[in-house]
Amino acid sequence: MIKIHQSKYRQYSVEDFDSYDCLKLSKRFYLVLLFVLRGYIVWLMSVTNMRDRVSIISWIYPETSLFYLSLISGAIGLFVVLIISLRRPEAANWVQNSWRHCRKILITALLFDLLTHAVGYFYWQLLSLEWLIMQVALSTSLALLCYNSERFRINLEEFPQKLPKD
Repeated sequence: MIKIHQSKYRQYSVEDFDSYDCLKLSKRFYLVLLFVLRGYIVWLMSVTNMRDRVSIISWIYPETSLFYLSLISGAIGLFVVLIISLRRPEAANWVQNSWRHCRKILITALLFDLLTHAVGYFYWQLLSLEWLIMQVALSTSLALLCYNSERFRINLEEFPQKLPKD
């Protein structure tokens, strides 16, 4: 058992671990989270634009319904951000349980986001077929990143524990 545990961490250095001896979160984790939260990122960019607060949103989301749906899928991502911020020793049980399911939560957000783009294409005829294909490719690639990353898997297995004091 110890050999398996040691070999899992063999390729990581001391800098790859946080203060609780957990592997730092994968960059892939953050990449997927940024993609899911892009509606909120666009919203923040528009709020900080003092001249025209709506132009950025209307440029990226020609139909306001797509923007609102993006915020809904982003809300799922905000839940993951909440879990990350509460991920510490002696966290509540719901945080620990939710942490183990973060990959599924992010995949759900990706699928919901893809569904909103499909609705935008088929129902509102807002998006081009090329744009929809690009969304399918991006969502599929990000979902595969979630499942093909060994570091991502290790991150979800670990949860910070209180370390003994020296």
